[in-house]
Amino acid sequence: MFFNGFLEFSNFLSLFFFNGWSFLETSSTCHGINSQIIWFSTLNSSTIVARTVDLRSDTVTKPTETMRAAMATAEVDDDVLGADPTAFRLESEVAKITGKEAGLFVSSGTMVGGVHPRPVKNNEDRTMDIDSIEVAIRDPRGELVFPTTKLICLENSHANSGGRCLSAEYTDRVGELAKKHGLKLHIDGARIFNASVALGVPVQRLVQAADSVSVCLSKGLGAPVGSVIVGSKSFITKARRLRKTLGGGMRQVGFICAAAFVALKENVEKLDGDHKKAKELAEGLNQIKGLKVDIAAVETNIIYVDIVEGSKITAEKLYKNLEEHGVLVMPKGLSRIRIVLHHQISSSDVHYTLSCFQQAFSGMHQENGSYSISTSRDVSYS
Repeated sequence: MFFNGFLEFSNFLSLFFFNGWSFLETSSTCHGINSQIIWFSTLNSSTIVARTVDLRSDTVTKPTETMRAAMATAEVDDDVLGADPTAFRLESEVAKITGKEAGLFVSSGTMVGGVHPRPVKNNEDRTMDIDSIEVAIRDPRGELVFPTTKLICLENSHANSGGRCLSAEYTDRVGELAKKHGLKLHIDGARIFNASVALGVPVQRLVQAADSVSVCLSKGLGAPVGSVIVGSKSFITKARRLRKTLGGGMRQVGFICAAAFVALKENVEKLDGDHKKAKELAEGLNQIKGLKVDIAAVETNIIYVDIVEGSKITAEKLYKNLEEHGVLVMPKGLSRIRIVLHHQISSSDVHYTLSCFQQAFSGMHQENGSYSISTSRDVSYS
């Protein structure tokens, strides 16, 4: 064992001290500090974070080198005049994937909003009862008093339920109801590719019944910016005008679209790995005393972690404890944490995160000037 910026040891739990720093290591041979150290701190307990695992959202990813190269060399023109070739290529590709006539790039899916909603309660599987949807459709004769119902909106996958997916058959039934009442069906496809991969069903089939779809490219797919809204040619013509009215017209936008196109081509195949790591993390968290995860609800890349009633820790305290160890999550109320996996989270990151959660609950105690760790599993960091 030596210290000159590198550490070498293998296959044992090691605690040692060097010039006032304490290091705790477990697993196989370590060839560099950042790749293997669980945590390290000074003896006076001020913490230095050895790594960052950002699980706040799948919107936190950094552009890949391929994306950056595509941005630097993108062919561009004035998109407000409808002349940017890279934007057109991206819009056409998303329209083709979803089976719609045309597409329009927007800076954010928020631009697709602006309606007055009338929410319908979700079932446990995050569908809505067809009868309940029909009851919520307002009678057009009441238009002098209430907003007129014009649209039914579904989200697939459903973020607030932990990324659960809606089947094509269910969406078809909602589409039939919409047609019966002369309404349009819109699908919020913020993570539609996650749903497609999880269900093993092409995106086009999942949105077949929809009149319009918004496809976010900066969530699961990892693009730096943007969504594409798709629908009929006449619908997109109106949407283009409305985008300009809202200040969303961008000139040489092709350099942004170039990165999104790379995400579309390269990162869809990574989603299955994100889902598997999410399931692994969820199962590990559910084994920690004081935490509860609905494993069956983890269908894609989102996990909701509940702190069991009676535990001596709140979501805010847990969040801060994890942050000190470089693990970033999102508190949701007093006793719930949200975690989202993405393509820049490795298996090693999952194992490290589990160790940090374990430490927060049962964890790391300073006893007689030394440290000990208790864990219920053999974790390897590589």
